Amino acid sequence: MRDGGRIAAAIEVLGDVTTRHQPVKSAVRDWGKRARYAGSTDRAWVSGLVLDALRRRNSLAHAMQDDSPRGVVLGALAQAWGWDIRRIDGAMDEPHAPAALTLKEREHLVMAPDVEAPAHVLGDYPEWLAPHLQRVFGENAVIEAQAMACRASVDLRINTLKADAERAAAPLRSVQAEPSPWLNHAVHIPARDPTRREAALDRIPAYSKGWVEVQDAGSQIAAAVANVTPGEQVLDFCAGGGGKTLALAAAMTGKGQVFAYDIDGRRLSALIPRLKRSGAHNVQLLHPDTPNVLAPLEAAMDCVFVDAPCTGTGTWRRRPDSKWRVKPAALEARMAQQNEVLRGAARYVRPGGRLIYVTCSFLMEEDEDRVSDFLLDRPDFKPESAAQHGVSSGALTRAGCDLLATLETPTGALRLTPLRANTDGFFVAVLRKAG
Repeated sequence: MRDGGRIAAAIEVLGDVTTRHQPVKSAVRDWGKRARYAGSTDRAWVSGLVLDALRRRNSLAHAMQDDSPRGVVLGALAQAWGWDIRRIDGAMDEPHAPAALTLKEREHLVMAPDVEAPAHVLGDYPEWLAPHLQRVFGENAVIEAQAMACRASVDLRINTLKADAERAAAPLRSVQAEPSPWLNHAVHIPARDPTRREAALDRIPAYSKGWVEVQDAGSQIAAAVANVTPGEQVLDFCAGGGGKTLALAAAMTGKGQVFAYDIDGRRLSALIPRLKRSGAHNVQLLHPDTPNVLAPLEAAMDCVFVDAPCTGTGTWRRRPDSKWRVKPAALEARMAQQNEVLRGAARYVRPGGRLIYVTCSFLMEEDEDRVSDFLLDRPDFKPESAAQHGVSSGALTRAGCDLLATLETPTGALRLTPLRANTDGFFVAVLRKAG
């Protein structure tokens, strides 16, 4: 396909995402089924443009004075991809391209960005979230949000049950991996050119052998803060697909027990092949359909890890379509779920044990507020320094230890963001139960 046809496809796909509320992957897949002539490179190009358009939808629509899929896509070509007016003009003259640029579009494509636009426009987030971002980030709300509107890098956790950094390094050169600045057993792959296909990580030998797992550095840091040690009894209360479960099992070097539970048993099924590939033999899956499956664990766990359901605002770099779908009612629903999950998980912490509360959200309503409400009901739990637990784990580089010291909140929790740590957004709190 030529660029003109790809631009037309991006406009079509963005329309499906915004009007039919389809995830980007689904919309691109459906377009690909209709456009049998499109190759994998074409699909990657279209997907990359749509994702960049969604990441900066507010500021692009403001710049173009047009919030239609066409207006936002054209704005993305100029402002996100750096195309000049001649290149855009040339593409629009090609067969199967959209209609030629209008005079109004030409004017807006060459205008400088409006630096006096409202904060939610400059930061590219829903307007209703403005007071929430102001609460957590203060005067840095816009620059924090702008970092969330950039493309995300990829991080891989080296599975120390099967390999070390030196052994895994050679096969990872093919995907331009470099050592993580924050973690001893991780590598970092810089964000790709949006017009090119992503490396098929599941096809490299290091992945198929179980030497590495795809896991954001923020997620790996959250697992490190749990500071689990060999021989402990650990419950991953909201295990989901199991990324943190596997990280906890590796940190325990196969000794002790990790119980992986999730209220949605279907999500646990994704963990089964990952477990087999990882070589982790100290993980036991607990299916929610089994009667009283958690009863034997009550007040017996050294560590209960809670990766709570949340709005996912911390994942906006990777899932920009979700940024525009989150609504106040969804936030309220998640807060109620988080209260319930925290109360339920606390039942399984032994005296002297610890409860780790994690969200992939930067909203204080899902983070500090939930911990504060929990502590009012459970005065037998006390917050501890999450940064110190992370340092004590031995999983962090010296730079990683220094980073955590700068990320600690006044209550001792951690808040990671793309701007501060080049990770997804995470909140991590450590709560110790009285002995």
